[in-house]
Amino acid sequence: MKILNAQSKNFYSELDKIISKRNKIDKVTLKKVEKIVNDVRKNKDKALVRYERKFNNNSRIIPTKKEIDKAIKSLDPKVKKAIDQTYLRVKAWHKKQMPKDIYFKDKLNNKFYYKNKAINSVACYVPGNLPSTLIMCATPGIIAGVKRIVLCTPRINGKLNSGVYYAASILGIKESYNLGGASAIMALANGTSKVTRVNKIVGPGSSWVALAKKMVFLEGLCGIESANMGPSEILCWADSSTSPDIVASSMIAQSEHSIGSLAILLSKDKNLIKKVKISISNQLKDLPRKKIASKSLNDNGVLIYVKQDKDMLKISDYIAPEHIEILLKNYKKFVKNNIVAGSVCIGPYSSMGLSDYGPTQHTLATHGSSKFSSGLGVKDFILQTSYNQLSKKGVAKLAKTGILLSKFENLIGHSRTIKKRMEKK
Repeated sequence: MKILNAQSKNFYSELDKIISKRNKIDKVTLKKVEKIVNDVRKNKDKALVRYERKFNNNSRIIPTKKEIDKAIKSLDPKVKKAIDQTYLRVKAWHKKQMPKDIYFKDKLNNKFYYKNKAINSVACYVPGNLPSTLIMCATPGIIAGVKRIVLCTPRINGKLNSGVYYAASILGIKESYNLGGASAIMALANGTSKVTRVNKIVGPGSSWVALAKKMVFLEGLCGIESANMGPSEILCWADSSTSPDIVASSMIAQSEHSIGSLAILLSKDKNLIKKVKISISNQLKDLPRKKIASKSLNDNGVLIYVKQDKDMLKISDYIAPEHIEILLKNYKKFVKNNIVAGSVCIGPYSSMGLSDYGPTQHTLATHGSSKFSSGLGVKDFILQTSYNQLSKKGVAKLAKTGILLSKFENLIGHSRTIKKRMEKK
């Protein structure tokens, strides 16, 4: 882990080295993803099955009903209850996000509409062991009214994840594919004889998945989320009143997701920073995912000393992380600010680990994209179309403005089509 002093002259350049290392697109990986995407485009199922065997040791793309029923039956009833509870909370929260149609009529009897319509089909890309991610991705789509929601999740050691498929059953998802990686994204976007294409793909994934999603979006094959959804991130704000063990546990919790995760501490207390570092070492000892978390923290873990409160906010906004935990004694002072982040946990009892299970969204913006985008929500599953219905009186009154501007912009065809409406009796 790296320890930085925000007062040093080269602080931001040192911080940028760590952040940009994660954000930088690896040219070798990019070429490999391009090769896979083009191969699946050309050779369809033949290429798809080949990559599944190579990367996921899987040759069964579509699970049978018998397999699914068996997997669900094997799930611990207590886990089923936890999934049920999570779904109900997430559903209740996201129902509040449903946008309303807009209707407006002006004094000239011109009518303008803004109508909301659900996207026809969406695929939820879900890492193989995360039923909560399926709930987070599919629930807002269900509320939006998406008719066809597809589950795409890789097998783990050749098996279906019982929790993911139980979640699919309560969500009413009937169509699923056992695929992972860049090849899965291309198959969903372009379609094959086995995989029916979708209009949009949502959900987190590896850098390979993120790159493939960008490629299919740029080609116009299908939509993706507006946010950059990559490896997990957390930024903890802490002071002398904060338990170092709590800070350490939060940093480890996000770091165990993948070796590309980012975990940062901001504090005015140098003693706390030392204690957090020691606590991280102690807590890693018996962690089942110790290898992943240790690698992640070693490469992307940062402990930052700041002198003033304003520096804490400035640095936080600069990073624009996926998650923030405000573990300060005077947290209310900071909450008044418009904090740039995907999700913020406030006070000593608000664990990001618990918020991952709802009701708020955990499929959030990463790699600094919180500066210009938000986490997944009902809005991501809705198409908003504007309608214009002008009256004869309205055209007569507004035509002069339209003709003047179209001529100024050298768009004579625009002015002509306006004039044609004026001539209509």
